[in-house]
Amino acid sequence: MKGEAWLFTGTALFFAATAVVYGWFSREPAGSAALCVSFVMASLVAVYLWRQYRRGGERPEDRKEGEVQEAGGRHAFFPARSYFPVLAAAGSALIGLGVVQGLWLCLIGFGVLLPGVLGFAFQNLGTPDSEE
Repeated sequence: MKGEAWLFTGTALFFAATAVVYGWFSREPAGSAALCVSFVMASLVAVYLWRQYRRGGERPEDRKEGEVQEAGGRHAFFPARSYFPVLAAAGSALIGLGVVQGLWLCLIGFGVLLPGVLGFAFQNLGTPDSEE
């Protein structure tokens, strides 16, 4: 994760410097806001990757003398197939249509979205493999 963390840290610093220079010379708020949002998003990913690197330690990919065999074994928990993401996506689409068409469709969308999100979030709560 160290390489990825450095990559996104550099990207965030690039967006920060670009936002300052662009804001200084252009005096235009839309481009400055877009660059600031890009800086924040790249910073969030960089912070997450640095945290994962500190929590999980150095991976074989982070060392120059790392071998492929060192990276073998179980790395993460992957849940079984689920239809909850499809339900959440359908609810989100209905909410988007409801904003355009009317409140009634938006309310139906929230009714479809809520079980999709809750089911997606808690579907593996009781499985023994989901704990680390």
